[in-house]
Amino acid sequence: MSAVPSAAARSSLRTFAVRAQSRARLVCFPHAGGGAGAYRLWGFDAPWDVEVAAVQYPGREDRYAEPPVTVMSELADAIGTDLLREATARPERATVLFGHSMGASVAYETARRLTAAGHPPAALVVSGQPAPHRTRGGTLHRADDAELLADVRRLGGTSAGVLGHDALLRALLPTIRSDYRLIETYRPRPGRRLGAPVTVLYADDDPEVDAAEAAAWREVTDGPCDTGVFTGGHFYLERQREAVLARVVARVRAALPAAGAAWPSLP
Repeated sequence: MSAVPSAAARSSLRTFAVRAQSRARLVCFPHAGGGAGAYRLWGFDAPWDVEVAAVQYPGREDRYAEPPVTVMSELADAIGTDLLREATARPERATVLFGHSMGASVAYETARRLTAAGHPPAALVVSGQPAPHRTRGGTLHRADDAELLADVRRLGGTSAGVLGHDALLRALLPTIRSDYRLIETYRPRPGRRLGAPVTVLYADDDPEVDAAEAAAWREVTDGPCDTGVFTGGHFYLERQREAVLARVVARVRAALPAAGAAWPSLP
């Protein structure tokens, strides 16, 4: 008889530090090849009034046994369903979405689904990624292992310990390749614009997004849009974690007065 999965295992959301008195929940979406653990320190460093949850995509960490998802709509649908369900436990708490690189696109698509369901996020923060309609695409997901690994090393988002461990790296490559396929083949479908405020963060020395591609995010929302510029390459948020988290928390708190009515319970 197989074990019944726990509620945590059924959900894609992971919380490393519970904030019982929090007024907002910051939901973080990892980059390609990344897992929820990338935001563990954010969870502990966040102030008392902001609880950090991280999305665990299939195919990594405690969901390693599950096949990775290679289609954006499937991934965003599942995460949106989890967010709607879990929000009923704290309906008075605002939800803000944050995503870096591929995670920015996943967060945006999830925000679209929450908005269409009548429960928009209080704000969206995107990082290190061109606006959806300026997506660059690519074919690296069809490249051989050596080419794919060269790109992973170029971006610098994988720890030296993993890159130097051949067996571990080979175990992770199928998931990395699946994520590359997901983001390289992603094209946003037509639909209603967001109404939530959007904050765009990027590094001025990031080869993956330029100023014009970052500024184009203002076209996805009827709400306000502001931009923050850092330095430190594509993974600037690891090198400047404290400054980036402070900027994100400021956006979370700014969104609280406009969070609107509590989400009603699902039927």
